[in-house]
Amino acid sequence: MRHPFPDPARPAGPSRRTVIAMACASLATVPLLTPSRAAAASARATGLDDPAKKEIAMQLVSSAENSSLDWKAQYRYIEDIDDGRGYTAGIIGFCSGTGDMLDLVELYAERSPGNVLAPYLPALRRVDGSDSHEGLDPGFPDDWRRAADADAEFRRAQDDERDRVYFDPAVRRGKEDGLRTLGQFAYYDAIVMHGDGGDRLSFGSIRERALGRARPPARGGDEVAYLHAFLDERVWAMRQEEAHSDTSRVDTAQRVFLNEGNLDLEPPLDWHVYGDAYHIG
Repeated sequence: MRHPFPDPARPAGPSRRTVIAMACASLATVPLLTPSRAAAASARATGLDDPAKKEIAMQLVSSAENSSLDWKAQYRYIEDIDDGRGYTAGIIGFCSGTGDMLDLVELYAERSPGNVLAPYLPALRRVDGSDSHEGLDPGFPDDWRRAADADAEFRRAQDDERDRVYFDPAVRRGKEDGLRTLGQFAYYDAIVMHGDGGDRLSFGSIRERALGRARPPARGGDEVAYLHAFLDERVWAMRQEEAHSDTSRVDTAQRVFLNEGNLDLEPPLDWHVYGDAYHIG
């Protein structure tokens, strides 16, 4: 199952961002680091932008979005998941209705003028902000897959837009808050799903509510306690949207790593999403 990914730079449709009265979950019990995890943490305190950890991040997100660890197979993915955002496609769920797909195809056209998707730019500009397929059907999905299969430049453009809009901002803010790899991943997964707009369900608002409940390490707080607060707020935000109401990507994945004290996402990793089991050795 794939959830929508709103562009953090653009407002999402009001029907998906309507906020109900806020109800915050209580902080979970804070576990102690096991000796083995503590030793690993002191020996290797890498960030999510370490290439090996970034690969793990891509697999974790893909397990939730595509029920597969093979995130590279998703460059060619495209469908309308009936969430009001038009077509959802690619490795991070670029949407024709939220502007990030338009940004991606514009970048691709700059780098590869005359590519197979360039003729759809006028239509993508017209449908931005809606769920319309006008000017895109019937050829756009097949041409998207054709570009992904045949052109490495299109795959690089997807990578670059993912990093610019989602990955790099999440890692930067995680480091600013003094968070290690797991915390940076929690930020990344949240900004991917909720975007970084100004509404109360966005990543920025989730983070602000968490900061109101616990101090992050950069402010002298306990990292585990802060991450529990952040994940509590994330779960609340997910439950406000039907498309996000299954919170297993937090409850039986990120929270599992946190309860194990695995703040650096050191393999082996075992988790479940939507009841399916995954393992990274």
